Formats: sequence, structure tokens, C-alpha cells
Amino acid sequence: MNGVDPYAYMQQVAMRMNQLNNRNEIETVLDELEYLFEIIPPELQDNAEKLIAMLRDKLRDASQ
Repeated sequence: MNGVDPYAYMQQVAMRMNQLNNRNEIETVLDELEYLFEIIPPELQDNAEKLIAMLRDKLRDASQ
């Protein structure tokens, strides 16, 4: 994810959230966000945490 704009990426994820239904796709986006969380400035981490929590919920629901 070198050279990725964290603002833009999180906005993309938020806009696609309703379209993410496939377990593999959810896991991929979740992995990318968790990686991004480690390198983004602290002021972005709250928003990233919210998206990560939403993706974890979707992943749990997709597993049932």
C-alpha cells in the first residue's frame, strides 16, 4: 500500500461498505485497513477503527 492516500482509501471503503458481502473481499479490505491503521497519523485512527469494527461485524455476519 505504498503511496496510498489514507483519507481517500478510507473514503473508498466507507462508500463500498454496503457492497462488501463476500468473505474473501471483506477479509482483504480488513487486512488492508489494519495495515493502514499502523502507519496512519493518530488523528485518522478513530475513523479507521470505526471502519475496522464495521468490517469485523460484516465478516462475522458473512460467516453465519
